[in-house]
Amino acid sequence: MARANGSIKGVFIPKAYGARRGLARPLKDNLRADIVTSMKYVFALIVPALLLSGCANMPFGGSKTAAMEPVAPIAMKPLTRPNSVGVAAPPAGARTARALDTTTAAQKAAALAAHAQPAGELSLGKTAVALGNVTEPGFWLRSGLVKKAGAGRVVTAAGRSIAVDLIPGEGAAQLSLAAFRALNLPLTDLPEVTIFAQ
Repeated sequence: MARANGSIKGVFIPKAYGARRGLARPLKDNLRADIVTSMKYVFALIVPALLLSGCANMPFGGSKTAAMEPVAPIAMKPLTRPNSVGVAAPPAGARTARALDTTTAAQKAAALAAHAQPAGELSLGKTAVALGNVTEPGFWLRSGLVKKAGAGRVVTAAGRSIAVDLIPGEGAAQLSLAAFRALNLPLTDLPEVTIFAQ
């Protein structure tokens, strides 16, 4: 049988697979060369595709109107907080509970003077309350038990009562810093209160 250039015993071995001086490199070397060549092509195709796919959301690619349209502002109805009227926001840089609580002695006395009104109150239930946002002034309670914003009252387990603004919320119930201080509750406790809506 005639021997072709780069062949052994009549089997043709292309020069690209390592035919040298009529002898072929071992099979292991041929396989390694195939894998390296294949990986070069894979990287040459995939890497640019991945880099360019990140440009789809850039302003110079794709639809320019989808991400660039301005969003109309949402009209918000202001919350009415009758029990927090006239309470100033805490000063910038306030760090202590005394500095953050801007309610006056007269405002605390008026809130603590709230008494039960059996004819006009609805019990919303009992819940443990945490200290709420200390930069939000006034007497308020935010809870998932509250479905409609309005005036209300909370009563502690010890029987102390304070008038608050009820605010619908999610998650753990929160009571304002002013209410915590007026009721002499420790700021780190989770006291149980009963909520009444008026």
